[in-house]
Amino acid sequence: MLSLEQLLAGVVVPIDKPRQWTSFQAVNKVKAAVRNLYGLKKFKIGHAGTLDPLATGLLLVCVGKATKSIPQLQDGDKVYTGTLVLGATTPCYDLEQAVDHYYPYEHITPELLRQQAATLTGPILQVPPMFSAVKIDGQRAYEYARRDDPTVTIQPKPVTVYSFEITAFRPGQGPAGATETAVAAGPTAKNLYQNPLGEVPAHLPQADFRIACGKGTYIRSLARDLGEALGSGAFLSALRREQVGSYTVDRALQLDQVSDYLTTVES
Repeated sequence: MLSLEQLLAGVVVPIDKPRQWTSFQAVNKVKAAVRNLYGLKKFKIGHAGTLDPLATGLLLVCVGKATKSIPQLQDGDKVYTGTLVLGATTPCYDLEQAVDHYYPYEHITPELLRQQAATLTGPILQVPPMFSAVKIDGQRAYEYARRDDPTVTIQPKPVTVYSFEITAFRPGQGPAGATETAVAAGPTAKNLYQNPLGEVPAHLPQADFRIACGKGTYIRSLARDLGEALGSGAFLSALRREQVGSYTVDRALQLDQVSDYLTTVES
């Protein structure tokens, strides 16, 4: 077990954040485990990069003096996988809100998908989502978005996308307009991203992806931009962060494993 001195000297706890948990809730779960084990009432703790509630995957929780490394960890390159729904949009570019527009999609092929995804690689200018924590005149963008303020816009920011791979394509089920039937959008038979039934219109095509990118990249914005490039609209139905710098999700902990990890890690 780590001694109290070692804990406060700094430890990074890699968490596999579950779907529908906020990053804040995940940090609080680690905080509770530390308090129970060490009897601490006050100590430094934080995370290195927010994951949206509907996203899963690697969340780095820093305890003690490791919080000083948060800016460096946030600057690390990242890898994401997930699923796009084509032929529709939502206001927030993911499943947090309902579909607001439908578009033609019959022209989309795997080849066209890969061609347009390739145009969104390299150093690019990206407009972050309005439903995000980006600050505009001292307020978070999502505060303006919730008020539906049409006078506020976000300026483009430079980001780097090293690769945007389309790893699978599913053309959809049934005729257009059959929105009353829905299917999960998981990319594998194991349904890795745990999309509940009833969220994705069954007739819409879906594509799985793998993206490697630099700091500050919004995957939801890449989904929006790919949809615009295709002339079909697109939004995220699933997102998983696989890697941050040298940390990978295959070595991350489930939230109920944190206490055991702290008591068994070598001191």
